[in-house]
Amino acid sequence: QVRLVESGGSVVQAGDSLTLSCAFSGRTFNLYTMAWFRQAPGLEREFVAAISWSGGRTYVADSVKGRFTISRDNAKNTVPLIMNSLKPEDTAAYYCAAKFRGALGTTIRGYDYWGQGTQVSVSS
Repeated sequence: QVRLVESGGSVVQAGDSLTLSCAFSGRTFNLYTMAWFRQAPGLEREFVAAISWSGGRTYVADSVKGRFTISRDNAKNTVPLIMNSLKPEDTAAYYCAAKFRGALGTTIRGYDYWGQGTQVSVSS
């Protein structure tokens, strides 16, 4: 069974940078497409970024394009999310998600496995 554990959440100020990490275990990591989603209080969970199982393709939501970068380390079975120029509207719980191969997806329904989330709070 796939297990995902997020880490790196913190309280930061606007303009700061932060790197989240998702640790993957239980299956062969480099066969899984990975993604980050986030959910702010009272709002629906939304797509942030995804990376293909090969690592060759990425897709980032318009709201974070140019500020957030997703990558994967197939040696360490991790998926970092580098977040720069953070804004108060980036405040949310951030979730890691995985699906076996498949195309990059932006919908919750497209992913089979989820972590418990890590909280990011950005103060103005």
